[in-house]
Amino acid sequence: MRPRALPPELLAWESRGHYVRVGAGEQQHAIYTQSIGTDDAPPRDTLLVIHGFPESSFSFSRNVEALARRRFRRVVLLDLLGFGLSDKPESHTYSIFEQADLVLEVWRQLSVTGGHVLGHDMGDSVVTELLARSARGLLPGWLSGGFASVTLTDGSMVMALAKPRLGQRLLRTRLGRFIGMRSSYRVFEQQLRSASGGDLAERDIELMWAALRHNGGQRVQHRIIGYIDERLRFEGTRWVPAIAATKVPIHLCWGEKDRVAPPAIARHLKANVCPTARLTVLPTAGHFLQQEDPGAWNEAVLRFFEEVSG
Repeated sequence: MRPRALPPELLAWESRGHYVRVGAGEQQHAIYTQSIGTDDAPPRDTLLVIHGFPESSFSFSRNVEALARRRFRRVVLLDLLGFGLSDKPESHTYSIFEQADLVLEVWRQLSVTGGHVLGHDMGDSVVTELLARSARGLLPGWLSGGFASVTLTDGSMVMALAKPRLGQRLLRTRLGRFIGMRSSYRVFEQQLRSASGGDLAERDIELMWAALRHNGGQRVQHRIIGYIDERLRFEGTRWVPAIAATKVPIHLCWGEKDRVAPPAIARHLKANVCPTARLTVLPTAGHFLQQEDPGAWNEAVLRFFEEVSG
């Protein structure tokens, strides 16, 4: 398969970061990362961002400048394995547990010692796995600063309230590999608009599609979507309890128009799991809220960070 040329926006984004190697031997992979700001920033001034499915760190391209300029001395992003500019090995499990391992390894190589953590969509599942390890005292010693706060945005953390799209459901069937390989841009666009509920610009969808297809990413979508099965298995026994157990400030920031992870999830978490959490619902945005209304999203998350920092 001939590699596809990246659009200029993604090439410019790539030029701002670099790749780190994780794993060993045949399981060694290149992970794309960006570290914006001062490498020696303390945890209280560091923001660690984990994107969702089927996205990449580029989803935050309209947000990082405001976050770095107004609050954080360092903002760290990465493309999870199988996403964006990172490697996309075809014979791989893509477990949330391994993604959490890889995130930690990237942070270690970047000399991160802690920080505020922000997740979106599938990234929320990675964040809750990190919280579960924190609750059990299983985070590595070099992450001595721990987590200063946690921001969760538009993730299906309560599957009984989630509304997976048809494309997600089909990818989980035995036809998933074929469907991923044969999917067209128009089908992808339709599924994203169905999930969003908000006003996601055409160019944003085109760039998400290009990042997904880069390095043959269409071949692994049926494997990555397995995180939903893990969500169902570990939601009640490991990940939601980890949200309840954490002592750090939590922000639930949601798009009111989200159709795949509706705000009922955030309201349920606030009412039944973490009543001290700050709940923000953006009326103008859907599932991809940081792209659909970046100004409102920036103001909402920055307000929270300013409050928890005193």
